[in-house]
Amino acid sequence: MRWVALLAIALLALLISTTAPVAADDAQPVPIPKAKGPADPAVYGIELSDDDRSHWAFRPIVPVVPPAPEKNAEWVRNPIDGFVLAGLQKKGLAPSPPADDRTWLRRVTFDLTGLPPAPEELDAFLKDESTDRRARVVDRLLASPNYGIRWGRRWLDVVRYADTNGYERDGDKPHAWRYRDYVVNSLNGDKPFDRFLTEQLAGDEVDEPNAETMIATTFLRLGTWDDEPADPTVDRYEQLDDIVGTVSATFLGMTLRCARCHNHKFEPLSQIDYARMLAIFEPLKRPQLARIEFDVAVGTPAEMEADQAAVARHEAAVAAVKEQIKALEEVVRGRYFALGQTKLPLEAYDAHKTTEDRRTSAQDRLVKETQKQFDEEVAKIHTADESRLREALASSLKTIEAAAPNTLPRAYVWREPAGPPPETQVFRRGNPMTPAGSVEPGFPAVLDACRITPVVQTPQSRTSLRRLSLARWMTSPANPLVARVIVNRLWQGHFGDGLVTSENDFGVMGNAPSNPELLDWLAHVLKAPNSPSLRKGGEAGVSLPKTDAPEANTAPPPTPPLLRRGEDGAWRLKRMHKLIVLSSTYGQSSDWRDDAAKVDVDNTLQWRFPYRRLEAEAVRDAVLAVNGQLNPKMGGPGVYPKIAREVLESQSRPGLGWGKYDEREAARRSLYVFVKRSLLVPEMELLDFADTNTSCEQRPVSTIPTQALTLLNGEFLNVESRQFATRLIRDAGSDRAAQIDRAYRLALCREPSADEKAAALAFLDRQAAQIAEEDRANGAGPPRDVAQVALAALCLVLYNVNEFVYVD
Repeated sequence: MRWVALLAIALLALLISTTAPVAADDAQPVPIPKAKGPADPAVYGIELSDDDRSHWAFRPIVPVVPPAPEKNAEWVRNPIDGFVLAGLQKKGLAPSPPADDRTWLRRVTFDLTGLPPAPEELDAFLKDESTDRRARVVDRLLASPNYGIRWGRRWLDVVRYADTNGYERDGDKPHAWRYRDYVVNSLNGDKPFDRFLTEQLAGDEVDEPNAETMIATTFLRLGTWDDEPADPTVDRYEQLDDIVGTVSATFLGMTLRCARCHNHKFEPLSQIDYARMLAIFEPLKRPQLARIEFDVAVGTPAEMEADQAAVARHEAAVAAVKEQIKALEEVVRGRYFALGQTKLPLEAYDAHKTTEDRRTSAQDRLVKETQKQFDEEVAKIHTADESRLREALASSLKTIEAAAPNTLPRAYVWREPAGPPPETQVFRRGNPMTPAGSVEPGFPAVLDACRITPVVQTPQSRTSLRRLSLARWMTSPANPLVARVIVNRLWQGHFGDGLVTSENDFGVMGNAPSNPELLDWLAHVLKAPNSPSLRKGGEAGVSLPKTDAPEANTAPPPTPPLLRRGEDGAWRLKRMHKLIVLSSTYGQSSDWRDDAAKVDVDNTLQWRFPYRRLEAEAVRDAVLAVNGQLNPKMGGPGVYPKIAREVLESQSRPGLGWGKYDEREAARRSLYVFVKRSLLVPEMELLDFADTNTSCEQRPVSTIPTQALTLLNGEFLNVESRQFATRLIRDAGSDRAAQIDRAYRLALCREPSADEKAAALAFLDRQAAQIAEEDRANGAGPPRDVAQVALAALCLVLYNVNEFVYVD
C-alpha cells in the first residue's frame, strides 16, 4: 500500500500548489512555453474560396435604390415601406390596416422609453390634428432620459452586463455600474455608434482619453471570473476567450469563439484567425493583488499623473507618521522587556519578545491569544510625554488618512502596461500549455478585402494600440458587418426579431436576412455622413413612387420630413429609430389575418406588427409608473429590491451578497437593480431576464405557470396594487365609477367599455362583501377599509390582464 500513500501525498501537494492563495509577486499566471516560428497555416489555417468570400454578410454594402411599387403606393411613407411592400406584393400579400392612434402611442412609448404613456399625454395626442404630430411625439420620446434607460438595457443584454463575477462566491465587480451609466448617457446624447464602439474597445487608446472613455472599456471586463481558479494560466485565457467571443458576436455577428480549439467546422474561420484576434487583447492585464481584483482611478493622462503624484505624497506622509509611531513603540517595548515584569505566561512573554520573522507557528498563536493583555501591560509603562506624543501621532495619522486623494472616479477596467506586447501563440486544441507557433495580431482572413493599415506603436505610445486598430477596422467604410449588425439589432428591438433572426451570427450557419435589400439600405443610411432626404418623394437616390395626383378635395396632407435639421450625421442611432417608428410598416395593426398567415406564418415579410409581451423590466417599471411610485432618479450604484428570506438563504453564502433594501430606492427603473449573477430578482427572472454569462442576442419568451402565480400572488404585485388603489382614491375620490375609469386609463391607456365597467363594479361589490365577512369572522384587530382593499384587488386584476403585459 506504500504506492497508495505516495500517490495521496502527491495529489495533496498538487492540490495545495494549485489552490493556495497566490502571493502578490506571483499574481500573474506562469509564463507559457513558446513554440519557435510562426504557426503553420497548412495545419491551423484554411484555404479560402470565392464562395467563402462571397457570403452575403461579407459582401460590401452598396447603396440600394428603394423599390417604388405602383400598387398601394400611397401606403409608402418612407423607403422602409417601399422595401416591405415590394416583398409583400411578390407573395401576393397586402399590408395590414394601420393601428389606431391610441395603440400606436402606447406601442411607440413603450418601445422608446420602456414606460406607458400618461393619460394626459394620450389626451393631448388624440386632440392634436397637426400633420407632424407623430414626428413630434417621437422627438419628445427620443429626447427623454428614459430613452437611454430603455435602449441601454438592450445593449447591456448583448454585452453580458452584471454587477458580480459569477461562480461560487459571485463577488462584486467594483464600480461596474459606471459602465451602465456610460451606456445610458451615450445613448441619450446620441453618441455616434462608431465612437461608442471605439470607446468600449479602446477608450484608453484614443487620442484624448478621459474618465468617460476609460470607463467605457469596462465592457471588456464584464464577463464571469473565477476568483479561485485551479490554474491561473488557463483562467487567463478563459478571460481572453470571453473577450474574443463577445467582441466578435456583439459587433461582427461572427462565431469566432468556435475556432479556439480547431478550425471552425462550418464557417470560413481558422484557428489562426482566432489567435490573431486574441493577440489584439493579449497585452491586457487585470489590476489585482494576489487574487483580489481592484478598480483604478481613471481620467486624462495629466489628471492621472497628478492623481498618482498626490497618492504617492499621501502614502509617504502616512508612512512617515507610522514610522514615528513604530519608533516610539520600539522604545517602550524595549523598556518593557528590560523590566521583565509581566503577568503573561512565560511562553507568551517569550513569544512577544521574539521578532515576527523568527516566531514559530505556536508562538504566532500565543501572540494572537494574548495580544490584548500584552498591549495593556506595555501601555502602563508609557511616560506622560510618551502618552501625549502617542496620542498626537495617532490623531495626525487619522487626519492624514481621512484626507486621501479622491479627485478621480474609479472604474473596473483592464490595464495595458507600456512596453512591447507579448507574443501570441496558436494552441493545439486550445490548450495554453501546448503552443504550436506564433501569430501577429490581425483580423479574419475572409475579410481581407476590407483590411486597413493598423495604428503603429511608437516609443511614446502608452499601449500597443492594437485595440484602437481593431476599432478603426470595424468602423471603416469598407467593413461590411458592423453597420449591418447594429441596424439589425435596432430592427429587432422594434419588431421582436431582426431582419436576420440569428442576431449574433451572420455566418453561413446563421439565418439569411428576410429582406437583404432593406438591411443593406438601413446599414448604408446609418454609415452615410449625409443621408438622403427621408421623406416621401425625397432625392439623393431615394426613388419613391410617383402616383397620379389625387382630386383636390381628397388630397392627403403633405408628409412631414422624418428628419429635422441637425439630426443627420453618420452612425447616429436616434435618426434610425425615428425612421423605423414613423414608417407605415411599424404603424400597422397587430391583428391576425388567416390569409397572410397561410403564406407567411412567421410574419417575416412584416404583414402586421407583432404582438409582443413586455420584458421583465418593462413590466416592473410599468407597474411602478401606473401607481405613481416610480422613482425617476438616474445613475449611481445598483439598488436592492426586497427579496424573500428563503430566497436569500439559497445563495452559496447565505445572508451575504445582497444589499440593504430601501423602499424609495428600490422603486427606481429596473435598469438600476443590482444584477447578481447567482441571485436574480425572482419576479424578473421568471419573466425571462437576460442570461448574463454570455452575449444575449435575444431573450426567450416562455409561458410557465409560475409566472401567473407570481404576478397574482407575489408580494411585489400585491404591495404595488395597494399603492395603485391609494393613487386612484387620491385622483378620483370615492366615486367608484371614476376610480374604474382612471384605473383603465392608467393601466391600459383606454377607457373601459360599458360591459367592463359593469363587471368591475360587480367585482368591487363581491370583494367588499367578502372582505367584510372575513373581518367579522376573524374578529381580532380593527376592520379594514373595505372599499380600498376591494379596489386594490381590482388593481391587481388589471396588472394581470394580458393587455397590461403585452404591446399590440
